Amino acid sequence: MPIVASDLLEQLSPEQPVLIAGPTASGKSALALEIAERQGGVIVNADASQVYACWRVITARPSAEEEARAPHLLYGHIKATQSYSTGHWLREVGGLLDGVRPIIVGGTGLYFTALTQGLADIPATPTAVRAQGDALDRPRLLAGIDPETVKRIDIMNRVRVQRAWEVQQATGRGLAAWQDNTAPPLLPLDRCFPIVIDADKDWLNNRIARRFALMIDGGAVDEVAAVQPTYDPALPAHRAIGVPELMAHLSGDMTLDQARDAAVTATRQFAKRQRTWMRSKMATWAHIHQP
Repeated sequence: MPIVASDLLEQLSPEQPVLIAGPTASGKSALALEIAERQGGVIVNADASQVYACWRVITARPSAEEEARAPHLLYGHIKATQSYSTGHWLREVGGLLDGVRPIIVGGTGLYFTALTQGLADIPATPTAVRAQGDALDRPRLLAGIDPETVKRIDIMNRVRVQRAWEVQQATGRGLAAWQDNTAPPLLPLDRCFPIVIDADKDWLNNRIARRFALMIDGGAVDEVAAVQPTYDPALPAHRAIGVPELMAHLSGDMTLDQARDAAVTATRQFAKRQRTWMRSKMATWAHIHQP
């Protein structure tokens, strides 16, 4: 259902919850802020990297000035060392749905799937199992996952692969089996207005490059340098795109230009995976085309 961005507000009820998904750098946050300013509502983060307090610039989190223009929740509220999963996010969002009009925006597809389709109540992973997973490379992790789960996950995303491996080892059941026995969703699609931004590949790739250049100018190197003394590449927070690359620069292993180019390439690859996910999982959502 393609729609024109300028016509969007005419289709939205000011009381209706809104979901905004799309690849990185596609303009999601700007759209959410426009809706909130013109119609009211609370902007709720659905980006797995933007929950961490240590990052603002490198994850393109809304600026302090943007946050002052409308209420923003679930941004920068988690320490890098804290465990934070889709289940944690869903529980936090569940406490926000009464009494406010949420505008939920981000690029983490699993968050939206859990919100609109439900999430299996999987037991927490024991620390020992997680440590074993941390020590394995991706092929060995994949070898320990059942075939049905392998079909459903992004096998190029190490975090998702390790999560599936941990579930299999800790519970004796595949992640797919757990997902097939899920609780009812907190916010079914028929109770909200779900939007996914379609972005032309070349347009998006150019925006990604320009945005990372702006991040460098805006203090991304200093932001990463502040974390360098406690940097731990095993932490999900410290694997945010751009962080490993700028850490390599700060360690003398890359020039700044090399780090920038590597981060831009990684971001473009991530955006490609996001577009593939959204075409598959969000085909029934309202689509806005960029540019």
